[in-house]
Amino acid sequence: MSTQDKRRRTKAVRAAVGTDPAWHAVMPPLYLSSTFQIDNLAERGPYEYSRTRNPTRDALGDALSALEGGIGTCVTASGMAALTLILHLLEPSDLVLAPYDAYGRAYWLLRALAEKGHFRLKFIDQYSDTGLAEAFAEPPRMAIIETPSNPLMRVADIADIAARTHKAGGLVICDNTFLSPMLQRPFTHGADIVFHSTTKFLNGHSDVVGGAVIVHKDAEILAELQTWNNALGTIGAPFDSYMTLRGLRTLEVRVHRAQENARAIAAFLEDHPKVTRIHYPGLKSHSGHALAARQQEGPGAMLSFTLKGDINAFLAKLTMFSLAQSLGGTESLINHPASMTHVSMGAEARAKAGVTDDLLRISVGIEHIDDLLDNLKAALQTA
Repeated sequence: MSTQDKRRRTKAVRAAVGTDPAWHAVMPPLYLSSTFQIDNLAERGPYEYSRTRNPTRDALGDALSALEGGIGTCVTASGMAALTLILHLLEPSDLVLAPYDAYGRAYWLLRALAEKGHFRLKFIDQYSDTGLAEAFAEPPRMAIIETPSNPLMRVADIADIAARTHKAGGLVICDNTFLSPMLQRPFTHGADIVFHSTTKFLNGHSDVVGGAVIVHKDAEILAELQTWNNALGTIGAPFDSYMTLRGLRTLEVRVHRAQENARAIAAFLEDHPKVTRIHYPGLKSHSGHALAARQQEGPGAMLSFTLKGDINAFLAKLTMFSLAQSLGGTESLINHPASMTHVSMGAEARAKAGVTDDLLRISVGIEHIDDLLDNLKAALQTA
């Protein structure tokens, strides 16, 4: 384990520990108050109204900034709120480049806002030189990267896209939800802004909905995002921030245990006759394996595969994988993207993205690997 990994683990565990100014509680307290007393007009403290600033939300934001390596964070009410906030940096004439295989609801939001004239939009192929050359024929104001992609686990070259975008004078936005800062650091590859659905791995317990936008080093952009976050009311709640900060402390151990399980599951599925294709960057057969090995610090705990057989019979036999939306919790989940997370894209966009009816996505948890494999074996026998 590198020194950087050790320090990141420590930052997550020690975030805001011992900072209570009132009673010196080891764990930072939860400040639920919507408003704060002002002693006098001449001497105003940092907190007045919780939509603008809240100590608990700030503690989470500071922790995320430290983990990603940014100068500041806007904590939001969800991952979609985080993306919505970022899109408010744009003018109607600005061009946005986004992946053609983006997360379904993000795809819907981008398309809907573009149709309303909030900005111009081009869905692009971020995984080939030809696709990128065509995409950058016109200089963009913003390029949005989602890597690995949801749910096909395609890997985009952050550094290459960042170089092209910066040459055009644009901003690089990277969704780091699937890997977290424990396995991928987009700022080191040229990203300007990183965003998360903190609902997922950062919180890690499937009991909070939240998001975050972290800025690398541009203080003006951070200030603009903070103003929009306040004005739009997209801010995260104090209780949700408190819960997410609690979950963050075990991020490193959870992510690596889940990744260890995912490696074993991917290897098992790759050789199974009922699986026609598997998508996991940790496998040498994956088209993005070499790039992932350079860009990521691990393949992560997400994978998807296509099933040859009866999906309903397969799902009915699963007891260790809950059929559910979302991902990144301690429990293993399975998802049918075509009818769940990506249904809002529409049939045509799903087909182009490769989100077929026989595709299943797994968020691997931290259960014992023997229980997970035994259950998959039994379910595949019935498919």
